Formats: sequence, C-alpha cells, structure tokens
Amino acid sequence: MEVRRALISVSDKEGIVQLARGLVELGVTIISTGGTESKLREEGVPVLPISEVTGFSEILDGRVKTLHPKIHGAILADRSKEEHLRQLGELGIEPIDLVVVNLYPFAQTISQPGISLNQAIEQIDIGGVALIRAAAKNFQGVVVVTNPSRYPDILREMKENQGKVSLETRRFLAAEAFRHTSAYDSAIYSYLSQQFEEEEFPEHLVITLEKMDELRYGENPHQRAAYYREVGAPRESLINAEKLQGKTLSFNNLLDLHSAWALVKEFQEPAAVIVKHNSPCGAALGDTLAESYRAAYQCDPLSAFGGVVALNRELDEETAEEISTIFIEAVIAPGFTEEALRILSRKTEMRLLKLDISKEPYTMTRDLKRVDGGLLVQEPDLWIEDTKSYRVVTSKRPSEREWEDLLFAWKVAKHVRSNAIVLAKERSTMGIGAGQMSRVDATWAAVHKAEKRSVGCVLASDAFFPFPDAVELAASAGITSIIQPGGSVKDEEVVATAEKLGLSMVFTGFRHFRH
Repeated sequence: MEVRRALISVSDKEGIVQLARGLVELGVTIISTGGTESKLREEGVPVLPISEVTGFSEILDGRVKTLHPKIHGAILADRSKEEHLRQLGELGIEPIDLVVVNLYPFAQTISQPGISLNQAIEQIDIGGVALIRAAAKNFQGVVVVTNPSRYPDILREMKENQGKVSLETRRFLAAEAFRHTSAYDSAIYSYLSQQFEEEEFPEHLVITLEKMDELRYGENPHQRAAYYREVGAPRESLINAEKLQGKTLSFNNLLDLHSAWALVKEFQEPAAVIVKHNSPCGAALGDTLAESYRAAYQCDPLSAFGGVVALNRELDEETAEEISTIFIEAVIAPGFTEEALRILSRKTEMRLLKLDISKEPYTMTRDLKRVDGGLLVQEPDLWIEDTKSYRVVTSKRPSEREWEDLLFAWKVAKHVRSNAIVLAKERSTMGIGAGQMSRVDATWAAVHKAEKRSVGCVLASDAFFPFPDAVELAASAGITSIIQPGGSVKDEEVVATAEKLGLSMVFTGFRHFRH
C-alpha cells in the first residue's frame, strides 16, 4: 500500500520534523493541525492546514478540529469497496493513507502535584483518540503511527519500497495503536474513579501500567522480566525512587526493597530494617540511625550478607561506615549526606536509592496477587489497631519495657512471611522465624536464630497458636511475654499453658498473615 497523503497531529513532537521532511521527500502531502502545523511550518516543511481540507475552522478552543466527515471518511473508507471509493469521489474527499497521532499527556499531567480536576479534564483527548481508532480499524488500507520511536523504521521501509508500507507492518502498528488508546482510557478511568470515589471492587478492574525498564531476568536467570509503573502512582511510591548509584536493580532487589521500605515506614523513631529473600532478617529502633542499624544487623549477621537495607532517616556518615563493612545489595533512605555518599561510593555495585517517606504507612490502594487465569484483589494490610482494645489474658501483666517490645515485635511480624514469629528485646529483633509451614517450627527457627539472646525476649506471632507446643518452646527459651491475635479453639489451653509457665500474654484480636 502506497502512502500519498498523511495526517500528522501530535502532542509529543519528538522526531516529528524529521519524519515530515522524509515524507515530503517521498512525495507525500501532509495535513496538519494546531501546534503541529505551526511547528512544521517553522521548520520549513510544507503543510496543508486541516481547515482547508474540511472547509471548517477549529472551534471551542481547539476541542473540535479533526471531527469531520472529510477527515474520517478519508481514513475509514474501505479501499477494496468500489462503493466507498465512489462516495469519496462524489464528495470530493481524498483518501488519507497515513495517520501520525499521539495524545495529550494526561498521565504526565495527573502525576504532577496540585493538579486540579479541571486541568486534568482538559488533557482528555477526544479527536486524537477518534483518529487513531479509525486508522487502526482500517489497517488494511491505512498506516497508523502513535509511537515516535517507529518513525525511522517507517521512513526506511517506505524508501526501500517506493513509498509503500507492508500489511505486516500495518497490522503491528494497528495493534500498538489500540494498546496506546486503551492505556490512555484506562489512565483517565483510574483517575476519575479516584476523584469520584468509585466502588472499591468494581465489576471490571482496570489497571494501567507503563513499562519502566527491561530487567536482566526475573526471580531466576531463565525467566524474562520487566518493571512497570502504575499510572498515577503516588510520588512517594517505590517506583519513583531515585537511584543515586550502583548496578541496575534486579527483580529480586525490587521485591526486597518493597518489603523493607513497607516495614521501615511503620516507625516514627530512627529505624533500620534488613531484608533477605523478601522477609526481614533484622529490624531495630534506636536513638540514632547507626544504633538502629547495628542492632538490626546483630539479629542475624549471616543472613544480612547480601541483603537490602531500609532506613527512615537521612543516611549519615557513621551509619554508612557500618553498612560498608559487609556486602549489601541495596540501601534505600529518604536522603544521604555527602559524606555518606562518599563512603558508599567505594562500593560501586551497591545500589543507593533515595525516596521521600510518605505520611501514610503504605501507598498501595489495592494489593494484587496473581493466580492462574486471574487476580486476587484485596485492601492492603493498613489496619491501624487501637492498642486500647488489646487484652491481657493472663494474670501476669507485661512490664512497661515488655509492652514497648511487644508493640515493636507486633509491627515487625506484620511484614514477615507467615507463619511468622518475631523475638524482640530492647526494640530490636533477636530472632525471626519466617515462612514455616507450622507455627511451632517458626518458633523453633526464631529461637535458634536468637540462641542465648532469647532469654528475656518477648514474642510476636502473626496468627493464633493452634496448640500450646509453641508456647512451651518459647518458655523453655526464656521468653517472658507473648502477643498474638487469639481466636483459636484451643485459646483456653494456650493461655493456661502461658499462665502455668509464668508468661504474660496479650490478645490483639487481629491477624497479620503475609503469604
């Protein structure tokens, strides 16, 4: 199919002058609108104003300019039907063979702070979407281009084939065009549904994602992978973190960073979290960031090697020196002092990420988990519990120090793979049992990690104890107090065991599974 006549109307003008010049050299007549027309004229490219084709001026501040039968008839006419061509002839309409259009920057606009609803609405493209859909529908006779990166390939193909574009190329570009309009409409829907408080679980869930980067591989080297941004994601989302140093982030780095950042944001005090294989292997609070990091590291130095570190304060010189002593994959923090950056610059492969901490403990509006053929969708676990509703169910009550450690351990347990057991003392984890199939095994793993440090610890369990065995194990290791949701049919037996062994026990009433 030979291209003789092209319509160009783009918001993103990257590469458009080079494309237009190349088309003119091939003898193509260019029709254009508004800002695109002005841009091409400034660069000396001959352009036919769309108003000369339609016989109608743009109206309503440019809201209506391409919505005209002489434009859409020229695009939608089926070249294989004599009746369509006859009608074009009678109406004096010349076919348009190439449509080059991309849309108003809606997604970019709504991602900026302080954008009003009216400003967002003005970035909803109407005519552009209609042109793209018309041209993509009629790919048998029309070329549609929405991606500026395709311009050189289109010109190359036309030059090599006497101005023609193959059906294979037209099919590919049509599919890409529909992807472009689909993503555009999805972004508008997502934004307006948030503005107008749409139901939480609509009949059709639409999520718009744009590719950020190709990853070297997925969880394993034989798995291909890519990194996508959710359109409209809050500025404080992990996806918007600024990488200051280091190698390209891997699939597993990103998963670990997500887990570490979600936990460290739970705390107001200086906090440090170390994550390995998507579960914390150390977490601590301290009077200083360096104190917090040292305590988090001491929880499990073996597992910390090759882990990811998250901090909720600007990384300072003292903490940077501590981190630099072992191999750490990545560090994420709300800032880095110049001296800290200088120290960590010696670790050239260590990834350093800067990200502001949001006021909210978590920014995801929906938690999605893929299953074969579908998605499981839930609210993220943002439950802010009223500690006044917690119940001490033993005659022995936790001391003031134990209460502080229980609340700390309970927050950490929320971010540990279930079954989760967390031992803590002096606002630091001492042992963590993660991802075990039974709760008693998770308790054993936490005690084993803590070794002799388990004496005097408190214990947090993300879900209830189905049997007293884990409580007995905890008591034998020197645990003094336990916090758990309660709710087991054997609660009475579990509490009686704690009572007999001299432990205090608190029921929260809420579970925190993290599968």
